[in-house]
Amino acid sequence: MTGDAAATHKFPERLEAALRRLAAALDKLEAAGERRAKADALRANLEEELAVLQDDRSRLAVELDGAIARSNALELANEEVGRRLNQASAEIRSVLTEVVSREG
Repeated sequence: MTGDAAATHKFPERLEAALRRLAAALDKLEAAGERRAKADALRANLEEELAVLQDDRSRLAVELDGAIARSNALELANEEVGRRLNQASAEIRSVLTEVVSREG
């Protein structure tokens, strides 16, 4: 009978040990779930930031294209103004030369 009493005494100890292992495993599982939830939230935030950055990049690309087009138009206008100024300057010199030659 002492063998039966020892077996009965060990059963609660084994049960307690199993319950402790189960509780530890559940704690680890809960911690892993929390880490996963945080990682998922971080990923969602990063994906949102990436979408915002991509929108900004697209907007800036459109603005850059517009700025380049305006710059090219200004360069052409500048060249045209320079050409007209040279032409006007040549005409003024011609008139002045003619006036000087008539008076002279």
